[in-house]
Parts: sequence; structure tokens; C-alpha cells
Amino acid sequence: MRLILIGPPGVGKGTQSALLSSRLGVFPLSSGEIFRKEIEAQTDLGRLANSYIKHGELVPNGVTIEMMAKRLREPEVRKKGFILDGFPRTTRQADALDEILEEMDLPLSGVVSLEAPEELIVRRLSGRMGCTQCGAIYHSINKPPRREGFCDVCNSPIVVRSDDQPETIRERLRIFKETTAPVVEHYQAKSMLTRVDSTQDPEEVYAAILNALK
Repeated sequence: MRLILIGPPGVGKGTQSALLSSRLGVFPLSSGEIFRKEIEAQTDLGRLANSYIKHGELVPNGVTIEMMAKRLREPEVRKKGFILDGFPRTTRQADALDEILEEMDLPLSGVVSLEAPEELIVRRLSGRMGCTQCGAIYHSINKPPRREGFCDVCNSPIVVRSDDQPETIRERLRIFKETTAPVVEHYQAKSMLTRVDSTQDPEEVYAAILNALK
């Protein structure tokens, strides 16, 4: 399987990527995780990406594309397949990915756009809280801590992160629509896109993705 998951923050891409990976044995490839690994390993690409991140700037398309291409070319990824989460984010990245996969003779199995109303996404994300020490994630409704305000794992304080404030979430959604919506159109024009309602239970979303790939 070689799959792209597209969708705004809070739509459930991470959940579905984890399910698909654990059940089907494919590699989940998150652009954010790949960035972190390259930076931690202090590779040339990692140092270059970090120089932009430290200054609060977006990592340029060229650097992002090269990082993803490096990972896609690894033998284990080529053999077992992958799920791309967070890439491509722009039409330039989508065009580059098309070229890379064509060069490697690895056609995509499909592209899935996970979709949900904006207000639902805001409610989902604005309820998230994170532990200040170990990073465990909670939700005020779906997964509250046993003791209000404190982590179940390490008993440290938990807080609502700045990027999970409602006004910040709406701005993230605006940026997603502006930059990534054209990527949806890119794959729609290639007749490769399937739209999936992500307001359903995660297992129903998982089943809908598998059905789309048949």
C-alpha cells in the first residue's frame, strides 16, 4: 500500500495512520516526525531545516521534498509501503512527489481526503491538553485526566497548548485551506482522490479508507 492522507489539523490523520500501520504493516511517514529525526541526527538537511524553524520560518519546499525523497528511497519503505501524513502540503510538493514515485516505479494506491466541519474540528482541538513534563495528551471531554489539572502518568501539571486555542486553530485551518486545498484538487483531477467523512467512529473511517482502496 502506498497512500496519502490529506486533511486539516484535528481531522484524525494520525489516528488512521497508526491504525493502518499497525494492522497492515506499512510505514507511517509524517513530515513532522521526519523533520525531528533529521534534526536530532544533525544531518545536513536537518541542520538546514532547523535554521528556518529556529527563526520561526517555514521550511522551504525544496528542503522538505528532499527529506521525504530520502525516506521514500529507503529499501524497507519501498518494500512494505507507506502512508504519507502531512505531505504533500503544496502543489509544488505534490508535483515533486509524482516525479519521485514515477522515477521509483512506485504508483500510489490512492489518496484519501479526511473531511469534517470546521466547528467540529475546533471543538476537538480546543479540548486538547498536554502534560508539561512527559507530553501525554488528554482531552477535556474524550479523555480527561483522573485528577483535574494533573497528568495520570507522571502527576505533572497539564495545560492547553497555545496552538490549541480556538483563535489559533481557526488560523491553522485558514492556512490549510489556502495552501493544501489545491493539493486535493490536484489528485481529484487525476481521479485518484476519495473523500471520507471523518466525523464517524475511527473504526468506521478505517473501514471506509480500506473500501476506497479496493
